[in-house]
Amino acid sequence: MASPSKGLHIGLWVLQVLLGLAFLGAGFMKLSTPIDELTKAGMTWAGDMPGLARFIGLSEFAGGLGLILPSATRILPKLTWIAAALLTLVMVLAFGYHVFIEGSFDHVGGSVVLGLLSAAVAVGRFKYAPISPRS
Repeated sequence: MASPSKGLHIGLWVLQVLLGLAFLGAGFMKLSTPIDELTKAGMTWAGDMPGLARFIGLSEFAGGLGLILPSATRILPKLTWIAAALLTLVMVLAFGYHVFIEGSFDHVGGSVVLGLLSAAVAVGRFKYAPISPRS
């Protein structure tokens, strides 16, 4: 297989950093904001399932770190595509919740966009432009 282009690496890095920051922010918010404030802000399900809200926050925060740190340090860089794939799964589940439990498409845009971008990072770093581990 031919060596991936420099542009692909740069594009994936930009995507990884932006997604990483988005997931770090979303995760931190779900971890640090009181449940009643999350509920008032529109996350009505958090009032019924506060443990799930915290778990999702931890998953998003850890995933955000996983998008950036393993590749940046080149220590176990395969964790980057794994984190991206798992964040894709989180966004698929978020989509399913909004559509099938809430019965609404009003809040699925973010889940769809973040899920597709996470999937692009997962495929890109797994197949087309993997990062070699530190030797």
